[in-house]
Amino acid sequence: MTPPSSSPAVSDTVWNDTPTSSQLPAATTLLPAAKVYPRPGSGKTLGVTVTTIAILFLAWWGITAQAWIPPLFLPSPSAVWNAAVQAWNGNVQGGLPLWQHLAWSLLRVFGAFVLAAVTAVPLGLLMGTSRIVRGILDPLLEFYRPLPPLAYLPLIVIWFGIDETAKVLLIYLACFAPIAVATRAGVTGVLSEQLHAALSMGASRRQLLRHVILPAALPDILTGLRIAIGFGWTTLVAAEMVAATAGVGQLVLNASNFLRTDIVIMGIVLIGIVAYLFDLVMRRLEHRLVPWKAHR
Repeated sequence: MTPPSSSPAVSDTVWNDTPTSSQLPAATTLLPAAKVYPRPGSGKTLGVTVTTIAILFLAWWGITAQAWIPPLFLPSPSAVWNAAVQAWNGNVQGGLPLWQHLAWSLLRVFGAFVLAAVTAVPLGLLMGTSRIVRGILDPLLEFYRPLPPLAYLPLIVIWFGIDETAKVLLIYLACFAPIAVATRAGVTGVLSEQLHAALSMGASRRQLLRHVILPAALPDILTGLRIAIGFGWTTLVAAEMVAATAGVGQLVLNASNFLRTDIVIMGIVLIGIVAYLFDLVMRRLEHRLVPWKAHR
């Protein structure tokens, strides 16, 4: 018995990318138009950021102008600016200009950061894909990760001396753990459906790692890199305690010995600005490399 002529054959059915109103369920067509609300935190924050900085600066200026806090504990913004000018011209202790101190600190931090990235990411991938590697490295990583750098600084000095190797190694260890942990978490968070789909299409282990696991773990890897560079700058002062003659951390330590609070605050602000600029670069890189991720 042949079907009625009014019923279309299955082979004649055409599926459009955008469904028409006739293809939608009746319940959805009867609903009123839904109001689209923005995702929390998705708006621009530049105005709020600038306002916050301005309020903090005005509060700082007002407190110091009224002399509510002695200059030894909180110097005025103009005093900190004058200290920055003196440091830039090399008129502070040590005689080195500020840009040379900054160059040495950047070399140590970013050199250790690059070394940590090129070693921690592969190890994190191995820890996430191999139970044997995870069983070997995970206890070691979790043992030293909570330790503060000052705890193993004396041991590094005993083993490697007081040259640049000890400074870079200390920052390297501070950056390594966050990158490795974030990479491992990104790999273990890959959906099994993605793996099964790739395997069903005949993907090899290398193709699975390159085209499925690594892209899926990339957001977590980039987050780990952002956290790691913050740990690197945090460890900078401790690293430059080891017989350093140049560096922003060394400049801040020497200034604290002479009660130059203006130079101390200038160094803190400088480290914070450089770290914040790098974080902005990492955010832009994240937008380019992982456009499918929902950014705040």
